[in-house]
Amino acid sequence: MRVLFVTSEVYPIIKTGGLADVSASLPEALCSLDIDVRVLLPAYPAALRVAREKGSNIIAELEVGGHAVTLHETSIPGTSVTVWLVNCPALFDRPGNPYQNDQGEDWQDNALRYHLFARVAVLIALGQAGLRWMPDVVHCNDWQSGLVPALLPDAPQGPATVFTIHNLAYQGLFSAGTFRQLELPESLWNYSALEFHGRLSFIKGGLVFSDRLTTVSPAYAREIQQPEFGYGLDGLLRHRASALAGVLNGIDTRIWNPENDHFLDHAYGCDSLENKQLCRADLQRHLGLDSSQPDSSQPRPVLGFIGRLVEQKGVDLLLQVVPGMLQQGCQVVVLGSGMPHLERDFRALADLWPGSLSLTIGYDEALAHLITAGADIFMMPSRFEPCGLNQMYSQHYGTVPVVHRVGGLSDTVTDPLDSPSSLANGFCFSGAGSDAFAGALNRALGCFQDPVAWRRLQINGMKADHSWQRRARTYTGIYKEALTTRRATSG
Repeated sequence: MRVLFVTSEVYPIIKTGGLADVSASLPEALCSLDIDVRVLLPAYPAALRVAREKGSNIIAELEVGGHAVTLHETSIPGTSVTVWLVNCPALFDRPGNPYQNDQGEDWQDNALRYHLFARVAVLIALGQAGLRWMPDVVHCNDWQSGLVPALLPDAPQGPATVFTIHNLAYQGLFSAGTFRQLELPESLWNYSALEFHGRLSFIKGGLVFSDRLTTVSPAYAREIQQPEFGYGLDGLLRHRASALAGVLNGIDTRIWNPENDHFLDHAYGCDSLENKQLCRADLQRHLGLDSSQPDSSQPRPVLGFIGRLVEQKGVDLLLQVVPGMLQQGCQVVVLGSGMPHLERDFRALADLWPGSLSLTIGYDEALAHLITAGADIFMMPSRFEPCGLNQMYSQHYGTVPVVHRVGGLSDTVTDPLDSPSSLANGFCFSGAGSDAFAGALNRALGCFQDPVAWRRLQINGMKADHSWQRRARTYTGIYKEALTTRRATSG
């Protein structure tokens, strides 16, 4: 089976969030199952740098919408997965992240940029790009590739389409005038296609026209069919419920593995958890936290948070709860960036608690690994979380997560109150309130005082199967279903 995997970011080439991790790990896992996967990615400057370092070939030259486009072939670093870069300097050769400039403002021509990207994907899918390769399935991801299924002809000989929703909050909404500027087929301008309350919706292209829909956890697949999390698209998703599946993301256990993590000075596993205490000491030393022991026999617990400092991640709840944790003798480590007022409030709190609260604005891959290994508790009070990866990373490292019972967090974290101790691997709270969050944290701190019960939670989390292999087999089945649907409905 041949699969064209269309995405706007791939780790470690370019990353703004979890989409990049999925776009690296899933194609590699599919290749291990003998699926012929080619990843299609815009040729951002960072991507071209990787291509130059690894060596790349120009495999096609195209004219698309008046723009000269070249396709460069390279691979995901550290893998044999082929990557095709859509090089259009006028649209993709610019500073900033893929979607925004250095000031955090969306590029005004994002619609044009990802429309061209979609049209190149369609040319490849139909065998019109001059390549000796055509996919059986086109797997699109999030709004940036949402136009691809809408622009592919509905024909039995054409490829099947699968569209994955990584975060429904980001929909690719543009003005009605943009629809006309892109010269999209007039038949697509109606409420059953790309029109959404008078605006152009890229994501609707994927939701309406794909043969199969997936999202990144079973719970999120249910949540987005309800008004609270559906962002106005819940009715459409209920209509397409029979084509929608929630497939939990996996993690790359070669990169995230405490037994061989090159970012750590001390390796550990289920049988050597005592070395995790050495990682805690390394973290405290690295960040200038007080490493002196309290009077009790148990060390002071370290609570970690890694993520965007935005309200979706429950950062306002963190700001309400962290002072109480510090007053109880905990230490808190925060890594991330986001909304200026939340960054400012955390800076003020860090100034009040030197030696107890460490704040690092930005993102540092090495520090993320050190926090995941060195913290005792990982905090994820997200208001919504399609899947979440950090709770799985933390479990794999024996760092017990405390999470809001939503989306993928509810699918991966099992509370002792809900299940036998042989299954429990973290703590959950319901309702997006600081009291509920604080209650779950206090239950975790109480358990931390019981080394036997705490170790049981750690071991349960570390032994869970978070790898991509099982998920890749599930996707292989979904691809086959999509092919069957395409042939049946188009015949």
